[in-house]
Amino acid sequence: MNDVIVTVTGNVCHDVRHVVTAQGTHVASFRLASTPRRFDRNEGRWVDGETTYLTVICWRHLAENVASSLGKGDPVIVVGRLQVRSWERGGMRGRSVEIDATAVGHDLARGTSAFRRVNRGLARDRDGADAPAAEFEAAPTGGQDLAEQAPGTAEETEVLAA
Repeated sequence: MNDVIVTVTGNVCHDVRHVVTAQGTHVASFRLASTPRRFDRNEGRWVDGETTYLTVICWRHLAENVASSLGKGDPVIVVGRLQVRSWERGGMRGRSVEIDATAVGHDLARGTSAFRRVNRGLARDRDGADAPAAEFEAAPTGGQDLAEQAPGTAEETEVLAA
């Protein structure tokens, strides 16, 4: 199968819609607006091109994470499979352009973000026994020495400090 894989940057247009299907599968979707900009040398200014609107669809764990991480207006980068779907409603026909997302993240060229790792289900402790996992594990944040944020073995601390 020849899928068209795309990477698109843009802004979230509306709040993320998050549902759980009858089978228990999480699905999230949002509209993405992507507007190209180019510098017009004759006018000496940046000019906006025509905005492209896409629907981004996320499944399972990605859907849960997107729903708890993104909001209207957030700048994002989306990677996924491009799909063009034809539709018909009430005698009207049209096409929608969708991305079945495999990865979604904040566009860090336009701001900052703090990452939180999600632990799902049971975690294994160092002895291999099952232990309940915390819902979120805090990730290091800026402004501190990495060795202080993520203490580990002496070797890890040396690598982080270097």
